[in-house]
Formats: sequence, structure tokens, C-alpha cells
Amino acid sequence: MNPREIWRRVSLDIALFVFLGLVMAQLGPYRTLEAPPLFRTAYWLLAVFGAGLAAIVAERAIAGRVRRFWPRIAAASLLVTPPVTLYIYALNAVMLDLPRRWWLMPQLAWQVLVVMLLLMTLRALLWRRLVETRTIVMPPLPEAEREFRLRLSAKRRAARLLAIEAEDHYVRVHTDTGSELVTMRFSDALEELGRAYGHRVHRSWWVVGDAIEDVRWTRTGGEVRLSGGIVAPVSRSYAPALKWAGWR
Repeated sequence: MNPREIWRRVSLDIALFVFLGLVMAQLGPYRTLEAPPLFRTAYWLLAVFGAGLAAIVAERAIAGRVRRFWPRIAAASLLVTPPVTLYIYALNAVMLDLPRRWWLMPQLAWQVLVVMLLLMTLRALLWRRLVETRTIVMPPLPEAEREFRLRLSAKRRAARLLAIEAEDHYVRVHTDTGSELVTMRFSDALEELGRAYGHRVHRSWWVVGDAIEDVRWTRTGGEVRLSGGIVAPVSRSYAPALKWAGWR
């Protein structure tokens, strides 16, 4: 993940948290409408930012165990509700001067859960939209792969590229019409495919982005299932970039 991509993701998260905080401040739910506008805005920004950071940590913690969209949203929201409830309880006591009534914690936890579900759903949909948009605006694959394709035999030069795999001093090129060996270094192949839409998932594997059908995560990494039944390993060092691309 390059610094520009990291900054882009951080900026969008911040923008989402600010937007939701301002909306909640304007609506004034949970009896916060009685507070002065500036004070109410500061309260909701602190509440949303604290909950948002906790949500990011929770989602990353369960990303390898819960891969389906709605179950992951529900599981992460439930996981993060207890600590966020304590945080909001303290925030209410300090900023809103609400009485410390521990028996109201279940009611507060329910309110926190509702907001967490909203926050995590908006964030997940935002990233899903971002991944889809980025896929569309990538350079056309044949053009981005043109230099590399000239190394292939005439039989596979126009085939759909799926992945490349390092084999000693060769590169095995996987296509939808089979595979073949090309005499070149893996690092050189990666350089020639630098503009193509794909992901390096292992020290000896690079896969085309739109060839990915599924990703199965484990504690030590995972595996990518590609079109045509090809399975490539995902090492721990390359897993974060694939997860940031939306494969959670």
C-alpha cells in the first residue's frame, strides 16, 4: 500500500466521520438537542470519531473470520458496542453533565449499537463503491499488459491473463487458455505489469484484480481463488494490501 493510497483512505474515513458527526449534531438525537449548537457539535464529533476508530479496529480484528458483508457488519458492531458504550457514558458525564446512573447502561448500549450499525454500514458501502469505481477507471488491461504479452506465444498472446507465478529463473503465466513459461525474472515481469490492475499476493505470485473470485483468510495469510480454478497463496506480508482493496 503506497502512502498516497493510505492517505486517500484516511482522508475518506475522516470525511465520513465529520459528515456523520455534523448530521447527528443537527438532528440532536438522544436528548442532545437541548445543548448549545457548538457544544452539541463538539460532542457528536468526539463521539463519532471515538466510535469510528474503535469500529476500524474491530473490523480488522474479525476480517479473516467473517467474510460476508452483513454478518461482518453485525459482528463488528456487537464486538465494539461494550467499549464504545463506556466511552459514551464517560463523554456524557463530562460534556453533558448527565447523572451517573449505571442501571441505564443497557439502554445506552442499545443506542450505541444502533449508531455503530449505521456508521459501519456507511463506511463499508463507501469502500465497496470506491473499489468498484477504481476497477472501472483502471487502464484497459490489454493496453496495460501489452509489453508483457509480446513475450507470450501466439496461442496465448490474446488470451485473458489471470496470474503470473515465479518458478526459479522463469515466470509461469496463467491464462484462460492454459499456462506457459517465460524466460525472465519475476521482478521484471512485475515492472512490465506495473500499470495493469492486479495485486501481488505472495513473494512468487501476482494476480489480475478482476480474475479474483474469492479470498479465504487464515491466521497466517490465506488463498486467492481465480477464474479457471487457479488457487494462489496469500502471504501475511501482502494480505493487508488485498484487504484494503476490499477483499475482507
